[in-house]
Amino acid sequence: MDTHQYTIHVDQRGRLVLPAGVRHQLGIEQGSTLIMAVQEDGVLRLITPGEAARRGRGLLRELAPDTTRDRQLAEELIAERRIEAEHE
Repeated sequence: MDTHQYTIHVDQRGRLVLPAGVRHQLGIEQGSTLIMAVQEDGVLRLITPGEAARRGRGLLRELAPDTTRDRQLAEELIAERRIEAEHE
């Protein structure tokens, strides 16, 4: 991953201005929402909510119940009911 460094300034109200090239590259427009994380080593990390959601997909997958077995039981039950219906 290429890392680019930029010098940015903090204004009198504590606001940071991201360079236009960075905003354009990341698709950040006026009014965009970003999530900022402060890491232990003092690094600031900015991420869009959409990217945060994309990265979070599947993280809890192993906690979800296994529906494969339930699906197989349901298919067996449906097959049994069809056989019973044919004999009626």
